[in-house]
Order: sequence, then structure tokens, then C-alpha cells
Amino acid sequence: MTGRKAELAANLAEVEARIAAACRAAGRARDEVKLIAITKTFPASDVALLAELGVTNVGENRDQEAGPKAAEVPGLRWHMVGRLQRNKARSVVGWAQEVQSLDSARLADALAKAVRAARDAQIRDEPLDVLIQASLDDDPDRGGCPLAELGALAEHVTHTGELRLRGLMAVAPLGADPAAAFERLARAGEALRKDHPNAADVSAGMSHDLEQAITHGSTCVRVGTALLGGRGLASP
Repeated sequence: MTGRKAELAANLAEVEARIAAACRAAGRARDEVKLIAITKTFPASDVALLAELGVTNVGENRDQEAGPKAAEVPGLRWHMVGRLQRNKARSVVGWAQEVQSLDSARLADALAKAVRAARDAQIRDEPLDVLIQASLDDDPDRGGCPLAELGALAEHVTHTGELRLRGLMAVAPLGADPAAAFERLARAGEALRKDHPNAADVSAGMSHDLEQAITHGSTCVRVGTALLGGRGLASP
């Protein structure tokens, strides 16, 4: 095993142990929580090594970085987890199986239009899975739909015909207690599922707060630093 692969294997084992321990503490089964490796700023070679180690879900924050990686390492489930501009919708639909950062009706319309175009071009034959990003701090600079508007946006998404609503995603507010934020998200998810029972996914928790997220019902943790190490400057 190469030096980098051994490093990633050790990191992955540690993250898996943390997830398993958090699930036990919460009285949940380990298979209730999906691990997404967040590989932004790291090379496709690291993604390939993670795939060899059994990682099947990969997340990226930037379309221009993700597209080439997805082409180089096929066969994985790729997730867009960063803020997304509408003019990137067509490109993202070309590589992502899921967008976790949908936060407006206008973005939903752009993604649905891109899915239709990809289907007509015989590039894609499946709807796009989406999670609505919920704002837990009402900070417009961090993205997300205000909690009071989740129901209306969910209805809009389900009526596009090209998007499949899978649940909610959120990032804990900076400097706040993540447990309290994830409790709010859990309540929002319960309310959403009353009208959209298939929207059962809750994507919450990262390297520093995955335990609190799992305690409050997260079904998907997005882990970068704990898996791959500290990041340098973002790629251009």
C-alpha cells in the first residue's frame, strides 16, 4: 500500500469508527448514515484511492473542479454540495447524480431545464436527486432556504417533473452550538416529511461536528478534512 493510500486508509478507519460510535450512542444502525467524501482541492488520484478503499460517494463544492474529476474516476456517486449558480446547472447535471445545495425556485427551474436538455440529448435518462439546503442562521451569504419557506420550495421542486426531492441539507452556523442547529434541522425534516414522505434524507455533519449531527438524525455526513487532511489554496 502506497504512503498516500495508507494515510487515507487510516483516516477512513478513524472516521468510520467515529460514525459507528455515534450511531451506537444514538441507538441507530451504522447503515443508517451515509459517508460522503468531500474532495475539493484534492486531486482525482486521491478520489481513485478512496474508491479503492471502498468509498462510493464523493462530494464537490465547485463545478469546474468536479467535472474533470468525475470524468477521470467514473463509477462513483457524485454530489454537488457547494453553492450553485444557475448558469452552472447544465454543467452540473452532466456529472452529478445529486445536488444537495438547492435553495431557490429559480435554481430548481434551471436544474430541471438542464435535466430536460440532457435527456433530449440522450446524455441522461434519470431525474436529478436534490436536497434543499436549509438555512439555520438566515445568513444570505452562506446560502440556504429560510426554514419558513421550505414547504413552498419543496412543492415547487416536486412539480418540476425532472427533480426528485430527497430531503434537506444544512451547515451548522459559525460559532454556534451545532447540536442546537441540528435539532432545528431535525424538526424541519419531520415537518417536510408530512407532505413529502420520500424526502427522508438529512445531510448534516462534517469533520468537526458529525457526532452531534448523527445524534439528531443525520442520514448523511460530509467529511473532508478528517479524511484527506488540511487543504491548501483552492484550485483556480
